[in-house]
Amino acid sequence: MAFSHLRSKAFNHGRSLSFPSKPHPSTSQFDEKIFIIRGSEASCSSLSSMNNRLNGLKNLYTNIDDLLLLPHIQQIISQEGDNKWVDQLLDGYISLLDACTTAKDLVSHTKHDVQGLLFALRRKDLNGIHCYLTSRKKSKKMIQKSLKNLRSFTSKQNVLALDKDEQTLALMYMLKEAESVTITMFEFLLSYVTASKAQARQSRWSLVSKMMRNKKVSYERDLNEFEKIDDFLQMSIEEVQVEELMPHLKEMESSIQNLEEGFECLFRKLIRTKVFLLNILNH
Repeated sequence: MAFSHLRSKAFNHGRSLSFPSKPHPSTSQFDEKIFIIRGSEASCSSLSSMNNRLNGLKNLYTNIDDLLLLPHIQQIISQEGDNKWVDQLLDGYISLLDACTTAKDLVSHTKHDVQGLLFALRRKDLNGIHCYLTSRKKSKKMIQKSLKNLRSFTSKQNVLALDKDEQTLALMYMLKEAESVTITMFEFLLSYVTASKAQARQSRWSLVSKMMRNKKVSYERDLNEFEKIDDFLQMSIEEVQVEELMPHLKEMESSIQNLEEGFECLFRKLIRTKVFLLNILNH
């Protein structure tokens, strides 16, 4: 990105601060992790690949914590403690924590929906299937609201105090870059969960009745996991046994459980990083 050279220059040369002659390994690792996370955006096409990307984010914040332990980084932050960009950075972490909590809650809600659908299919419970469809509709509305909030936050990500020296600017942009890829991950996940095709749909109950008579549905290979379920429950049904959906749902349940645990871990890491920043400012 445009500030890669600036970042490299800033972490190699010092003016008023005593910077090391060579960049600390954590600095290079940060660039590598950002590169991997950015590169994974195009290939993030399943719940399991999103779990991998979430793991990348967790590793990124571990790396940021390592950077915040470096004396010259702490010196920059402590000297900038009264500036607006530090306040903006701390406010950003509050927003990230809120967004992470929302994402984790929605993932948890989705897991319960999938578990409920599994139970309903095993029992051939029409009311249980209806509950899944109703709950999913409500979840989509909640997610659309969350996406709107995330996009509003993204539009306010202007970095202040651009008259700072190169070392300070480099640190600012590293931390803001981490914030940016985190928000992008949240947006991608929520958009993925709401994915569905705009299609004419049959009457819900006539379609469910067909399903209960062991009819079948064809899956398009480019559909994500949630679209496959939507198509199964809401599109025309062809010759496929209902049981063919069960392994798909069980695999989804496991992947969503991993996502839920991943978001819980990321939440704790965001809190830890925020505490590190506050401790630096208070000393």
